Amino acid sequence: MSLTLANAWVLTMDRGLTEFRNGWVRIEGETIAALGNGPAPEGGEVLDMGGDVLMPGMVNPHCHLPMSLFRGLGEDVDDRLFRYILPLERKFVSPAMVRAGTALSALESIMGGVTTIADMYYFETEIAEVMDRAGLRAVLGQTLADFAAPDHASFDEGFALCDALADRLAGHPRLIASIAPHAPYSTGPAVLERAARWHDDHPGTRVQIHLAETEAETAWARREHGMSTTALAAKSGILRPGTVAAHCLLMDDADIALLAETGAGVAHNARSNGKAGRGMARVEDMRRAGIPVGIATDGPMSGNTLDLFAQFGPVSIFAKILGHSRKPLPAAEVVRMATLEGARALALDDRIGSLEPGKKADIIRISLDAPRLHPVYDVYSMLVFAAQPADVHDVMVAGHWLMRNRQVLTLETDRVLSDALQVAGQFRAEMNAIDQGQT
Repeated sequence: MSLTLANAWVLTMDRGLTEFRNGWVRIEGETIAALGNGPAPEGGEVLDMGGDVLMPGMVNPHCHLPMSLFRGLGEDVDDRLFRYILPLERKFVSPAMVRAGTALSALESIMGGVTTIADMYYFETEIAEVMDRAGLRAVLGQTLADFAAPDHASFDEGFALCDALADRLAGHPRLIASIAPHAPYSTGPAVLERAARWHDDHPGTRVQIHLAETEAETAWARREHGMSTTALAAKSGILRPGTVAAHCLLMDDADIALLAETGAGVAHNARSNGKAGRGMARVEDMRRAGIPVGIATDGPMSGNTLDLFAQFGPVSIFAKILGHSRKPLPAAEVVRMATLEGARALALDDRIGSLEPGKKADIIRISLDAPRLHPVYDVYSMLVFAAQPADVHDVMVAGHWLMRNRQVLTLETDRVLSDALQVAGQFRAEMNAIDQGQT
């Protein structure tokens, strides 16, 4: 069947930032067949978009989906990681908990216009089941770490889980398996090298890793290996096209040049990093070096939201603070990072990230009804500094509607919230026991 979305302000987000102010998009099956300006072509179903914005579905290149269940927990407690988070993870992270948290995050993401997500967590095959049911596109990373992981007690067991994930998702049209060594300090060079070989042996998969995120990490790399954490990761071979490195906060000129040589992408988590007081990434320098940088949320425990609109302001503002000017990261570039460049960071820009013939029909509709969006002098500025998830009316992935008129079609909202709140009740009881010294 063919479907034409007509009477729309089409932001293609292609390399030339082509716009069609009175535009239309023709979809055949899962794919964009054509697009243009003026009257819509005849044939098939035609839907009037009422002059609203159509743009590519947004890409979130780094998060931890099940951790929506930890959102806001112990927010103002200095030692919350060791007092609450790690004990709760050890006791409660299970396939059922992971499914509940993932469903909550998938629901939030769809309602916020995010259609592609890169996740790294545990029990990733369970996450895959939820994401498949939700209809989203995803890169799903099985985490490997030397601390007490909930789903593996050794690296051999962790690699076996990666094998199972790759087998499970082989040939899937929307879900891609990824190996996800947690970070250089939490795996070590030998495991990074083994992960690089795993990726060589599993064509079509991806790699995810936290990199240059904390001063403790960079100090460890200098002390134990006599080089930066970026240089250590590059030496191991884990940085390559198809790798997305999250954070990349503590990088000097040599690190940026080295990362650019590897062909890896970066997931920029401005809001989460700022909230943790960890600093501001050198995004403009990385992009000038040719590194694709996408905009990510990090886990909802850290950044509290999977809303990409909430990231846009910090992304732009931090760049302007570093540059001491209004000019760095203009609004159009921020939206590009959330779409085509985020897709590039995940090595998916051949199929998503822009509205172009031959690409998958991952499309969102932004309503222009809200007074706070007007007047629109610059549509990209409006999207970056005024738009909110509530403005997303319709969401499509691969030609299939996931949300119409703010109603999610692929998940049962009441059931998702009920399951999440049930787990939250268990968390509260355990936190009370911790506070009373009963554990």
